[in-house]
Amino acid sequence: MSMRHAIYFAPLPGTLLHALGSRWLGRDAFTGEALEQPSTAGLAAVTGEPRRYGFHATMKPPFALRDTAHPESLLRALAALAAEERCFRVSLKVALLDRFLALVPRGPCEPLHRIADRAVRELDGFRAPPSADELARRRSAGLTERQERHLADWGYPYVFEDFRFHMTLTERLPAAEVERFEAAASEHFAPVLSAPVLIDGLALFEEPSPGAAFLATRHFPFPHSAAEVAV
Repeated sequence: MSMRHAIYFAPLPGTLLHALGSRWLGRDAFTGEALEQPSTAGLAAVTGEPRRYGFHATMKPPFALRDTAHPESLLRALAALAAEERCFRVSLKVALLDRFLALVPRGPCEPLHRIADRAVRELDGFRAPPSADELARRRSAGLTERQERHLADWGYPYVFEDFRFHMTLTERLPAAEVERFEAAASEHFAPVLSAPVLIDGLALFEEPSPGAAFLATRHFPFPHSAAEVAV
């Protein structure tokens, strides 16, 4: 399989959210640098998969380019999408989603859903169809009828009504470990949970080969700043 691309929200280097998220996972997705993680026992073992993907929230999930698509065209389309959006702020909390921990908005956030919906629809012409193995892996999680339609139409089941903005912090946890890791995450991220964080652009991440670590290769800022707090 060829290189895969993904459209994520990822806080920029120099921001506190980027620093805290990168250190929690043990890797900076913008530089590829390995980082020392907090001293929480067992943290390295439960962050292996999130570490590979980098600290982010998925807006359009990883996809290979179709044969007729050109990377430069994808960059132009992504820049055009970002140019039409506005910056806004969102309050986050640590939450348990399907047995994994993540940072999620404290309440409904229409701008995040709108941007994710646009990314899925407007950039879908660049996406190659998923492989049979990828389809089987998605279906193994157990999909609803609607999620099955999303998978067939958009290559990913958790879009539109099934989209939930989240910044993954762990793999799925044993029930006995949830409370301990949730407390550690709440303490570690406390400085960014006390005030809304800025959503200010989209990032292009790339997986150079199957199983390789994703790297943030380009950032596309939202040019129109706003003081709006969406959540």
